[in-house]
Amino acid sequence: MRSFTCPSCGNLLFFENSTCVVCGTAVGYSRADRALLAVDGHHRCANAVLAGCNWVTDSPDTLCDCCALTRTRPADGDAPEAFVRAEAAKRRLLHQLDDLGLPVGDVAFDLLSSEAEHVITGHASGLITIDLAEGVDSHREAMREQMAEPYRTLLGHFRHEVGHWYWEVLVDRAGGHDRFREVFGDERADYQEALRKHYAGTPEPGWNATHVSTYATSHPWEDWAETFAHLLHIRDTVQTAAAYGVRVAGRDIPPHPLAPVDAEPREQDEEFDQLIDTWLPLSRAVNQLNRSMGKDDLYPFVLSPLVLAKLRLVDSLVVGARL
Repeated sequence: MRSFTCPSCGNLLFFENSTCVVCGTAVGYSRADRALLAVDGHHRCANAVLAGCNWVTDSPDTLCDCCALTRTRPADGDAPEAFVRAEAAKRRLLHQLDDLGLPVGDVAFDLLSSEAEHVITGHASGLITIDLAEGVDSHREAMREQMAEPYRTLLGHFRHEVGHWYWEVLVDRAGGHDRFREVFGDERADYQEALRKHYAGTPEPGWNATHVSTYATSHPWEDWAETFAHLLHIRDTVQTAAAYGVRVAGRDIPPHPLAPVDAEPREQDEEFDQLIDTWLPLSRAVNQLNRSMGKDDLYPFVLSPLVLAKLRLVDSLVVGARL
């Protein structure tokens, strides 16, 4: 995430701020300017109250570009806090997709509450369904333990599910199947049967030598989506560190670790190497910081050589879509 400042006093602000906490200036995020602007001269999104949206529009009583991507939302009064959290995660997702130069025109979201109906988080050619229960900490933590996952976040769900859409865009439509299968395996394997076996069994020993998560072992499509989500995790966190001048000292730190990640994606292989050379010591440092506070690791994953090869392929396709 880039850093944001108040347009009036220069105070550092969070992406989600609607008011400067120092000078009181009302601010809103402009997608066109990719910055927080003073609301004067602009209009709040029509979802400013309902969804806690801090984006601005050019016309009154209209939805911002991000809120307009929500095709279906829960009824008024149904899971309001979870809906606000989901929309906040979606705004972060859209900001990053814009940063990466990925097309979002065909993406839409159904944000549904399992309090009112049976909801399965998933995807269907760009239509992404999110169970708003994932925005409730107690439910999400219970599911994380039930699924034996080391990590589970609402933003992670958005990044994973949209990753399926970008498989269609970057691999399927582009005819990149051979390259994909060489790294991830053959996606023509029966998907439903693969999921059935995954949920019925236990991961093979040593799975983390080839996959970033146990769910990634279930099918090449899920492996891609998990890897895509992790690439977005890594790029966003490294960009945030660069934006705030965070440097990590260590034996394996490169001479200029922050130079390439503060900007938009550029050259492919060389930049990916620099990205990972920055990420590895940074992830170790933030894990140590979390442990110092009595918390679990922020990034509890191992990036084996085979996982890095998968990340490299996804990154090359993402960057290639921009160039």
